[in-house]
Amino acid sequence: MKRKEVLNLHPVIEKFGKSAVIFDGGMGTLLQARGLRGGELPELWNLSHPEAILEIQTAYADAGCDILKSNTFGANRLKLKKTGHTVEEVISAALSIARKASAGRTAVALDIGPSGKLLEPYGDLSFEDAYDLFREMILAGRDNADLILIETMSDTYEVKAAMLAAKENCDLPIVVTYTFDESGRLLMGGDIEAAVTLAESLGAAAVGMNCSLGPEQMEQFVPRLLQSTALPVCINPNAGLPVTVDGKTSYPVAPEEFCDYAVRFAESGAALLGGCCGTTPAHIRLLSEAIRGKPVPKRDVPAKTVVSSYRCTVTFGDRPILIGERINPTGKPRLKQALRSGDFDYLCDEALNQTEHGADILDVNVGLPDIDEPAVMEEAVTLLQSVTTAPLQIDTSNLEAMERALRLYNGKPLVNSVNGKEESLHTVLPLVKKYGAAVVALTLDENGIPDTAEARVKIAEKIIRTAESYGIDRRDILVDTLTMTVSTGAQNAEITLDALDTIRHKLGVHTVLGVSNISFGLPRREILTSTFFTMAMQRGLSAGIVNPLSDELMKSYRAFCALAGLDSGCKAYIEAYANTAAAPDVRTGAVQQAAPVQDMTLHRAIVKGLCEQAGTLTDAALKDIPPLDIINGMLIPALDEVGQGFERGTVFLPQLLMSADAAKEAFNRIKANLADKGIQEKKKGSIILATVKGDIHDIGKNIVKVLLENYGFDVIDLGKDVPPETIVQTAIEHDIRLVGLSALMTTTVPSMEETIRQLRRAHDCKVMVGGAVLNPEYAEAIGADFYSKDAMGSVRYAERLFAENE
Repeated sequence: MKRKEVLNLHPVIEKFGKSAVIFDGGMGTLLQARGLRGGELPELWNLSHPEAILEIQTAYADAGCDILKSNTFGANRLKLKKTGHTVEEVISAALSIARKASAGRTAVALDIGPSGKLLEPYGDLSFEDAYDLFREMILAGRDNADLILIETMSDTYEVKAAMLAAKENCDLPIVVTYTFDESGRLLMGGDIEAAVTLAESLGAAAVGMNCSLGPEQMEQFVPRLLQSTALPVCINPNAGLPVTVDGKTSYPVAPEEFCDYAVRFAESGAALLGGCCGTTPAHIRLLSEAIRGKPVPKRDVPAKTVVSSYRCTVTFGDRPILIGERINPTGKPRLKQALRSGDFDYLCDEALNQTEHGADILDVNVGLPDIDEPAVMEEAVTLLQSVTTAPLQIDTSNLEAMERALRLYNGKPLVNSVNGKEESLHTVLPLVKKYGAAVVALTLDENGIPDTAEARVKIAEKIIRTAESYGIDRRDILVDTLTMTVSTGAQNAEITLDALDTIRHKLGVHTVLGVSNISFGLPRREILTSTFFTMAMQRGLSAGIVNPLSDELMKSYRAFCALAGLDSGCKAYIEAYANTAAAPDVRTGAVQQAAPVQDMTLHRAIVKGLCEQAGTLTDAALKDIPPLDIINGMLIPALDEVGQGFERGTVFLPQLLMSADAAKEAFNRIKANLADKGIQEKKKGSIILATVKGDIHDIGKNIVKVLLENYGFDVIDLGKDVPPETIVQTAIEHDIRLVGLSALMTTTVPSMEETIRQLRRAHDCKVMVGGAVLNPEYAEAIGADFYSKDAMGSVRYAERLFAENE
């Protein structure tokens, strides 16, 4: 069958954002009611029990849903490799059943869930391997589906891999739904705005949330979601949080209550509504009767110029944005050396110093004539986005380096740059469109940089028109009117600022400048640079590419924001200067120094996740300090600082994992030192970790393992899809006092309960559990001693337990 063309959309998809569209409900919980065993893959029922799948999907179609999800959530190669069945076999069967159940009444979505793996650098699945997993699913289902549903996603990076796989291998519309925790964050710490920005930038037809939470818990996030995007918004809650009733998993929100919430969501502006775990045809029938086909209320969502990292967004226009310029080898011998030698910890430290001093975005330029720029750019972007939450500006004229960076970037990046030359326009803009970036537009063309403001404005207009012809909205363009040093022309500043003013206020496009160029070739450059920066901000500068470590420049910036009413209550100004002394009298000739860069210590290297520096500093410390003193006085306090930040919500999972890697490197150096001295490392105790039978999602377990090992515990990792008997036998053989069990899927919680039951009968130990489908009440109901919502909670419980035993 030929692939569907983009214009041949199913009628249901034409309704997106116009009239209410209804998704179906949960599949796994209904299959459990029909005999699906704990740990059994629901997707295999497409082959072994097609009549059950057909019955459930027919019931949903009869209930009035507009979209049926195929039973393919986990039909990827990783999950199917031990079953003897192929991805194509399972997905083809699932879509055939869905088509039969639909009987032309509904659209059919190819349902794609997460891989079950954590992507590099935090896990062992590369971005391109994740892409390949999703690509196989797309190829297997594209010819018999009407749209792609990428659902229950907790990592924007995995969403990007799945969306690129869909975009590059089919023409079907893509709907993306994330699963947020009760604080409104993804597993990796991303907030609602960052998650939505990524999906929107890559061309999703609709975006929203599903699973993990019930409608009551989701309700608080609906306004944020609706204000984060102009796309149609999808909301598919669970039927409440799971509970155990008579030994069986149950969801407490009845159809009537579920419908009441969904109607409120629809009245607020949600366009696609349905259900996830625990929702039945009865839930969907009431929902369909209440809102199906009703007009979607219009929403006033302001158009914003936004870039993002995996965790947060930066919006242009609220105040001038600071783009840190220091990761650029021009005029920086130490950075050149680091790039040539592969010292990426130096780049990471430069990034951290800039963000600590106020940079909102980090420019990344690694261009040197004698290096492999695409490879170095790829590694630099990968590592920088793992240690900092700031969005990145990809700064290169090398198209291969640009594309590799854009492909691997976890968020919506800023590209620096495109210009008015025909070659630049038609090579850079397609990449900007494909990867959903914002772009800096330089006002130069084949004739060079114009010497009038009017000519620069004309080039800007040309770039904007061409970008719009590629489908790039002008809100995703920031025009750079090009700063030229006043040492070569007295009118250079005026020309740049006049062009900037026109573009910002008459064309309505945001602006950016490389500020320090104004003072090139002149003494005391910081005086000219900071004054020009203030002049540019007053004329409408949206973002400056600056050195945030320059004290003179940052004084001008903070003073401008306070005086222009952009610093509410002068909070940022007060925070920066309340406890500082006045500058020395200018008559003394004292020169104001740049803001100090923090000296690197072992504690800081671990807190910031700099592995190479942590190892080097540990080796140095071992020359003078006993190993145990380093562990107790440096490593553990650093880990505790990061752990406490994680628990407070000021540090997020990627930073936690990078710190753990840095600590691991330090511990390895200490172990080697102890071994040389014939001293054996003492462990606090042994703990079993396992993902229960039928579940191959080992993300949470692996995170817990890394942290427990760093805190001095011996971890026996039994892996994933582990039968209860194996866990029990291992616990007895090693006399284990604590077992940690993980499950991500509703259908595998019975395996967890059975494992706990067998442990209780055979061995005296404590059991801690975790996973997206669990909560404290549910964990207690299945017999666990402790429920941990995150990895640090597991560490704290283990420390308390083993301290009590001692």
